[in-house]
Amino acid sequence: MALLQISEPGMAPEPHQRTLAVGIDLGTTNSLVAAVRSGTPEVILDEAGRPLLPSVVRYFPNAAPLVGNDALHSASSDPVNTIVSVKRLMGRGRADVASMHLPYRFADAPGMVRLETAAGQKSPVEVSAEILRVLRRRAEAALGADEVDGGLAGAVITVPAYFDDAQRQATKDAAALAGLNVLRLINEPTAAALAYGLDNASEGIYAVYDLGGGTFDVSILRMTKGVFEVIATGGDSALGGDDFDRALAGWLLAQAADGGERGPGRRDADQWMSALPPGDRRALQTAARQAKEALSDAPRVQVDLALSDGRGVSQSVSREDFERLTQALLERTLNAVRNALRDARLAPADVQGVVMVGGSTRMPQVQRAVGGLFGRPPLNNLDPDEVVALGAAIQANLLAGNRAAGDDWLLLDVIPLSLGLETMGGLVEKVVPRNSTIPIVRAQEFTTFKEGQTAMAIHVVQGERELVSDCRSLARFELRGIPPMAAGAARIRVVFQVDADGLLSVTAREQSTGVEATVAVKPSYGLSDDDIARMLRESFDAAGEDMQLRALREQQVEADRMIVATRNAVAADGDLLDEDERARIEEQVLCLYKLSRGDDHSTIKAGVEALARMTEPFAARRMDRAIAAALSGRRLDQLDR
Repeated sequence: MALLQISEPGMAPEPHQRTLAVGIDLGTTNSLVAAVRSGTPEVILDEAGRPLLPSVVRYFPNAAPLVGNDALHSASSDPVNTIVSVKRLMGRGRADVASMHLPYRFADAPGMVRLETAAGQKSPVEVSAEILRVLRRRAEAALGADEVDGGLAGAVITVPAYFDDAQRQATKDAAALAGLNVLRLINEPTAAALAYGLDNASEGIYAVYDLGGGTFDVSILRMTKGVFEVIATGGDSALGGDDFDRALAGWLLAQAADGGERGPGRRDADQWMSALPPGDRRALQTAARQAKEALSDAPRVQVDLALSDGRGVSQSVSREDFERLTQALLERTLNAVRNALRDARLAPADVQGVVMVGGSTRMPQVQRAVGGLFGRPPLNNLDPDEVVALGAAIQANLLAGNRAAGDDWLLLDVIPLSLGLETMGGLVEKVVPRNSTIPIVRAQEFTTFKEGQTAMAIHVVQGERELVSDCRSLARFELRGIPPMAAGAARIRVVFQVDADGLLSVTAREQSTGVEATVAVKPSYGLSDDDIARMLRESFDAAGEDMQLRALREQQVEADRMIVATRNAVAADGDLLDEDERARIEEQVLCLYKLSRGDDHSTIKAGVEALARMTEPFAARRMDRAIAAALSGRRLDQLDR
């Protein structure tokens, strides 16, 4: 007798079958990917066991770009072609980035900024796609190529809560270019709350304080059984840990120029930094970031750096110095928190818990300030670098149909900025107020201004200001075919629809005739469908060549590392070699150097392996020496301690 197999909607027909989807945190400083495996969300590690992928891409004239740790090493030596913190450029025009004093060369073109690199002009969307492509491959390799059948079912990608429509669309464009099916964009604070399991908490109010490398967000959430609702959000998409680094870097430079004078120096940080060559600027900011991180554990650190013009920066920095320099930045985040609480009509005492997200929240003054504002210590039991990706993985697993017992909850997010239309006089009529729960549909009626008017220009804007000139333009379209009537007689209904990703479509309809016009808002800073299709075609056409170039570049990097490591080892412990061994090793090093300048990656790989085999006995002798030195002078009864 045949049995009828029944499964719940969206569920796999067999319990062991799962649709594989991932959560991705596309971060300013680092990015990472996570997935739910055996019912538990976990970050997917790279082949070296590292969870974080530095959000850095380096371009070359005739080779595949380097992404991540390999590219990070070139941030100071080749700052023009090594793109860092690209998230801050997403959806931004030239005017938006003019005050950032970045070391890049920007093309003179309208719309989203484009960077001049050794590989040609690149948009932030294309740079971000390189990062997402590496994360996609990492996930496919870890989850099993056979299981995913050549690709993942989809991904949930997180964005700052304060990302506007242009920035969200740019993120989706980057994902499409990387070959990812975007199941949902969700706000980073919301993802963090999911990771903490706040949806299982008792009814109450929680705050999420998210200070990343390039953005700051705060969200106020209400939890009830089965409903997970964001009731207010705020922040600053141009404020993050990078700004703390820049403030310290400018102060260090000012101290060097002023002969060690304590205080802020004669000029502010941006002026000091903008006067430096790009390489020095990047090197100084890297040194400042390292000092900032060290000051989270140590009361004082020493910064020593040689600049290209012969000047040197040698300065001791105390935690008190750093906190004084960055107090204004910290206060900006607290003001955003207070505004979000005011929007939610709540007091700090109404909040039951505060979740800390983003690596920058490790700074002691941030922990103290947030705890002081809310009157309770913040929640820190999850890694702030990983918590957003873990929450995105939980949402991705659910959207892929892998619903388990206890997953009957509803996620209600909000839009960060109001949406509206331009009216006569350059004024903004808000149709969808900020902090409205999404998805949402709102409609409003408008009319004509002139006698016999047969068409209406519709300008969609986003922002909180009253004048169109102070808001961001999202789209323009025209409604034609309006019957000629007296001014004010026509009834034109405009409908705004915001989907679960926070993306917008607008429809205008003349009520008496039914004539209609619709626009799916594709911000001028995003990429058109034709652009996406063209880039995908180019990536497919060049896939084989790109793989070869990538393999070549990876082997060249490995060869350079092997050569440096071998020469350093010989310099340190060359007395362990006889003259014949030393000569043969040097000969093999020179051979590998010549091979690494060629274009055959397999030959370079063979050269690396040959040098590794030749130096194995030397490496063993060095290990024996190190062990002997470590055990020297110790009694036998101490060896097991």
